[in-house]
Amino acid sequence: MAITVVFETHSISEDNELGVASGWSHSRLSDRGRQQARELGERRRGDGIAAVFSSDLRRAVETADIAFASGDPPILLDWRLRECDYGERNGDPAEAHGRDRAAHVDLPFPGGESWRQAIARVGGFLEDLMPRWDGTRVLVIGHVATRWGLDHYVGGVPLEDLVNEIFEWKPGWEYRLDGAATA
Repeated sequence: MAITVVFETHSISEDNELGVASGWSHSRLSDRGRQQARELGERRRGDGIAAVFSSDLRRAVETADIAFASGDPPILLDWRLRECDYGERNGDPAEAHGRDRAAHVDLPFPGGESWRQAIARVGGFLEDLMPRWDGTRVLVIGHVATRWGLDHYVGGVPLEDLVNEIFEWKPGWEYRLDGAATA
């Protein structure tokens, strides 16, 4: 059997609107983000989701809580789904992070972690999904590092390719997880 992992980014945060790279900072959703979270819930209602796994950072938790306010499906928080820890650069302008992502594939941000370390957390999360959630459809709410972890471990995309990618939002990505996720 397999697990279908549906990935959704957290809704727009106040930091996103200000052009700030939050990293491990706890940014709140903006008014627009709260509306997007309600739309996420409407979009995924009746989608056969067995559980929602969310990053424990405030913007992701708020997204999950608003989208699935009824408590069905259950929401489970997991710190391994967090964004990359930019360390001293948490809260810096997002534009600067976009320019030097490749420099931090293996080199940790000062006081933080590297992109490879961040997506390795996601790999551990994916390994833990089996066998408990085998044969189900789960929703994951996270960040860039979360999606890159899915693309890398499930899709086989090299991290060096992912860091050069331009993010384009869409209403969810789907992945099929067969057995062990990490290579």
